[in-house]
Amino acid sequence: MSIMAHMKTLSTPKPKRHNDRTCDRNPEAGFTLVELLVVLGIIGLLVAIATPQVIKYLDRAKVSTARSQIEHLMTAADLFKLDVGRYPTTEEGIAALVVAPDGIEQWRGPYLKKGTNLKDPWGKPYQYKSPGQHADVDIYSSGPGSGDNQLITSW
Repeated sequence: MSIMAHMKTLSTPKPKRHNDRTCDRNPEAGFTLVELLVVLGIIGLLVAIATPQVIKYLDRAKVSTARSQIEHLMTAADLFKLDVGRYPTTEEGIAALVVAPDGIEQWRGPYLKKGTNLKDPWGKPYQYKSPGQHADVDIYSSGPGSGDNQLITSW
């Protein structure tokens, strides 16, 4: 081998392989496991802080929806009274605002477009009493739980 050939082999770098430990890494090539774990930890911390606030907003939205639906039910009951001359009885219930009770010829309903408004945002049926204890008609929801302190009412 001549000296020129030997010099040529020394001056040309060897192609680097991906699994070669001496390979220089580009610092922008990717993230390390530690960096990914730090980012995941920060995201987890943010979720832990934000989740209770989001749940509070959702609970308030359900209570607000229930109040609006109760007002809508009261308006429908008032329309029933204008046509029939009385509110639906407790036995007839809110269903009388959607489907005509037997034997009532003056019924001009349905007073509610959808029968889905008969359940509160928690999936429980609205309670209806006529005559009510607090007004001519009492419409209420037990809210997210049970107990008088969580009632959402028409009065």
